[in-house]
Formats: sequence, structure tokens, C-alpha cells
Amino acid sequence: MKLSTRIRTAVAIATTAGLLAATGCAGDTAESEPGVLNVGQISNSVAFFPLYVAEQEGYFTEEGVELGERPRLGTGAKLAAALTSGSIDVGAGVLTDAFNLAESNPETQVTGSLVTDYYVDIVTSSEFDGPAADASLEDKVRALEGKNIGITGPGSGTEALVIYLFEQVGLDAKTDATLVNLGAVPSSAIGALSEGQVDALAFFQPTGQMAETQGVGDIYISPQRGDIPDLSGSLHGALFSTSGVIEEKGEEVEAFNRAIDRALEFIQSDPEASAELLATYLEGTDPEAVEALNEILPQEFASSSQVSRDAFDTAVDFHLESQLIDEAPEYDSLVWSQVQE
Repeated sequence: MKLSTRIRTAVAIATTAGLLAATGCAGDTAESEPGVLNVGQISNSVAFFPLYVAEQEGYFTEEGVELGERPRLGTGAKLAAALTSGSIDVGAGVLTDAFNLAESNPETQVTGSLVTDYYVDIVTSSEFDGPAADASLEDKVRALEGKNIGITGPGSGTEALVIYLFEQVGLDAKTDATLVNLGAVPSSAIGALSEGQVDALAFFQPTGQMAETQGVGDIYISPQRGDIPDLSGSLHGALFSTSGVIEEKGEEVEAFNRAIDRALEFIQSDPEASAELLATYLEGTDPEAVEALNEILPQEFASSSQVSRDAFDTAVDFHLESQLIDEAPEYDSLVWSQVQE
């Protein structure tokens, strides 16, 4: 698998920084205490809600998982650097992050599914003058040409969606739009949108729901809503680690996945209780945005941590078409055998 120079460089820089910050680390092996699992995640986006549910409902404890550090690292590149340095054992990110890490670290293993719908939306400013909501996808994408579009950062799943959409209509996001790195805090991104710093956002949920309830923006293109049929059922939110960690802490990772499976079942089977936890997870978020998000969660989350080959292959096609990867990674080698279907 060969990544574009731009993305490879971003990952290499972040990984090198992580390695320099970690003195004497083994790289592919666990650095945390035996029996303790350090789990890092990009942010408190909706994709990682199952981790919160498993904590609050006591599933980790009941499955015998002792969690250590739970940092929010902001970008997939920083998540990869933390895994490489050994400061975390499992990363909760998007599949793009796993593909990026696998380029520099062949020991990368996808260890679980979280979300099987692409949960990034294109959110336009309330001042945006574009085609109506029922316009074709091509017309909507062309309306973004020349615009300033906020993303979380380079090499991210948010950038990937913009690149993919522009590619579908013969445009190049690198030259036909200005991608603005805003970090991973939804409120900051919404502030940039409302103040006119950007014309649109490519941002993870619940950013779009928050923008709509605040009256500053609209969800313009949503894969979850079915606006991009070719992305339907794509593995997006994912867990990943390294074979070195799995060799040392395979039992802990399996127990972690059992807790995640229980959390996913909880979200699917008890929407009322799930809504209460979602409100606390997204503390400070408008209740209307939380309610709107809770309605679609059962459709987005995986039924279990098992990694479906079809969901994986759909994601691979997306990454190939958006030119984020040049060669398709192999399911049998990148996905941990314990979670293969």
C-alpha cells in the first residue's frame, strides 16, 4: 500500500514527533503496565460514544478490563504516533488512520468496528448560496468549488470526504477549494462557519446537528442520509492496534471488544437510555441536536466489533477513489483474525 506523498509526509512528521517524545520505547509493543489497557481516541465525536457507554454501564469492569490513560489526541496522525511510541495500546479513530499507520508500520492491525456509515457531513453556512436540498449530488459538489472548507486536519477522514466528492465530478480539492485546518473541536468549527472564516465544513457528527439547531448552518451533504450511495455501509469508525500489543495483551483487547459489543447492543436496543447517556457525553450540546443525533445512531453503529469484509471493501474503494491510497490493503492481513467475519 502506498500513500500519497502529502499524507505520508504528515504521518511521518507526527510519528517522528511521537517517537522523539517517548524515550526508549519499543515501538510496536505495549508500554503500559501488564493488565492495563491504554486507549486513545481522536475526540469525543459520536463514533466513540460506545466507549463512553461501556464505561458508564460498567461493561469494561465486568469484562475484566482495567483502563489506563484515555487521551483525546485531536488527529489521526497523533493517534498513530501514540501507538507507535507505545503510549497507548489501542487507538479509536477512523479507518483512514489505520491505513495511514500501516504505510509506516506493517504491524498495524484493525481490531474492531465502531461505525459502519461515514459519519462526516458537509455543512454549509446559512448564508451559502447553492443548489436546493433536493439538487443532484454533482450540482451540490460543484457549488463548493472555490470555497473555503473547514476540516479537522490533513490526512483525516474529514479531508478524505472532500477529496472524494471533488474527484467524483472531475475537480481537485487541493486546487479547486481551500481546505482550512480547524482542529477537532465542533464548537470552534461552528464558530469559524458562523463568522465567515469558512463557507462550509466537512466535519464529524454532531457538528452538523449543532449548526442546524444554532441556526448558523445546514447539513448539505450527508453520507448517512444516503446522499452518497457508494459510501453506504462503509467501515469508518474503527479500533486499531499493533501485532506487538496483541501478542502481549491479546486477552485484554478481546475483553475490551466484548465490552464494546455490549455497548453497541445497548445503543441499538435501548434508545431512551442511550439518549440520556448521549446527552451527558455531549455535555453542553443543544438538546435538539442530541435528539436528532440519537435518532440516527442505531443506523450508523456496527452491530458488533466484528469487521465485515463488505464494510472493509467499501471503505477501501472510497480510499482508492479519493487517491488516499494507491493500492488496496488486504483484509486478511490488516484485520486481526479474532474480528474477521
